[in-house]
Formats: sequence, structure tokens, C-alpha cells
Amino acid sequence: MKSMTTVASYGGGVNSTAMLIGMQERGERVDLILFADTGGEVPETYSYVQRFSKWLVANGMPEITPVWKTTTRAGRVFGAGERLTLEQYCLGMGTLPSIAYGMKSCSLKFKREPQDKYIKTWAPAIEALGRGEKLTRLIGFDAGEPWRAVESPDEKFTNRYPLIEWGWDREECVEAIIRAGLCVPPKSSCFFCPNMKEIEILQLRDKHPELLERALTMEKNAPTHGSIRGLGRDLAWSQIIQYDADQMAFLPPREREMPCECYDGE
Repeated sequence: MKSMTTVASYGGGVNSTAMLIGMQERGERVDLILFADTGGEVPETYSYVQRFSKWLVANGMPEITPVWKTTTRAGRVFGAGERLTLEQYCLGMGTLPSIAYGMKSCSLKFKREPQDKYIKTWAPAIEALGRGEKLTRLIGFDAGEPWRAVESPDEKFTNRYPLIEWGWDREECVEAIIRAGLCVPPKSSCFFCPNMKEIEILQLRDKHPELLERALTMEKNAPTHGSIRGLGRDLAWSQIIQYDADQMAFLPPREREMPCECYDGE
């Protein structure tokens, strides 16, 4: 089936920013740009998304449309039809983001599902599917990670990976952003992401102490489970902060990180 209507998944980081800049440079069509907001990004990312959306509109592209997860029915913790952030979910369920346990459901529930839900009610998508066309979904994996380019399991979509097509690696993505006259965005990540490195946790403490406290509250609220001691998996974030406070150069060895493989390519 012919694929005409194009939807971009924007994550707020370097890759997806460069992808949209590249599409604009080539005059390629983009009909909808979705930003799945988990509610856990740092303030700098939210600010960048707003500024980049204005740049897109000024350069003939669609504005960025934020989407988020909402509850479908009332339960013992959440009401029906309410916006639900990943932080609220973890606190309400007494758990950590699923990536801490080696799973990826947080990306599916809080990134993919809100985007799919929006597209289902988006008039151009309904019309395109009614004509027997597929939708093209743009995903910002760069040329350094070609193994992540897979066919869409949803028959309504054709996945496209422009950065891989163009051969753009991380360095070329940064060059494209600078070429467009923009600042390079900060790393896009939930402020309580278990994949954060020790240095990033300490930077969060210094730059956004209130966010670190919220992350530590989440960690305290979730019981330990097997080898999982906290947001650092085998090492709690509270321990990392204490090690630094005690000026200890040595940190216990960490288990190998598991890529979160966020749905929008960040």
C-alpha cells in the first residue's frame, strides 16, 4: 500500500531534533510531530521542545504536539480519564520504572501508547487509512545503531529511519543542529531513569535538587526485589549520593546498563 501521511516521533534529544532538521533541509513532508510527555523530563528539555517547535513552524513545518498517558478506568489508586505521569504511576503502585527490572513497559505505556491513541483520532490518519494507505512513522535512530531499524509490527504503519538512510551518526546530527542555528539539546531522559550514570545523578543533585529528592522518594517507596536495590538496580541512588558525600573515590561495580530503547528514538 502507498504511504503518504507522515508522523514523526520527537523525543526532545539530539537524534530526533536532527532528523526533523534534515527533513526540513530536504523539503520532505512531515504531517504530524508528536512528543510523548512522560511528565519526567528535566526543565531544560521542556524549554527546548517549546523553542524548537517555534523554529519548526517558522521554517514551514508542523508544530510539536505533546501527548501523554491517561487512565482508562478508575482503580484503587487512580481515577478514570486523568492524566497519568510515569512518576505518579510508580509512586501509586510502589514500584520503579520497569527498566530497573529489565523490562521496557514504561516506554510502551508512556511513549508509544499515547502516540498511537492520538493517531487513531487524528483526521488525516483516519482519511489516509480509509483510502487504503499506510502511515509512515519517522523514528530518529542514528546511523550508529542500524540494528534498531525494524519493520513496524502494526500493519497500519511503515517505519522509516531517516538518519540511518542519510548515514548520519551522532556527530553529524550535532552538526546539523548547529547548522540550523540552534543550540544542541540536553540529553532527553526522565530525571529518575535507572540508566542514568553516577555523574548524571550527581549533576541532577547539584542542578535540580528538588528533582533528585522526588527520585529518592520514588526509590524509598519501592521495596527492594532480589538484586534490585533501587534506581541504580544493584545500587540505590541514595547510596551513590552518600558515597559522594563521604568523598569516596570508589563506587561498587554496577551491573551492565540495559538500553531503555525509548520508542521515539531517544
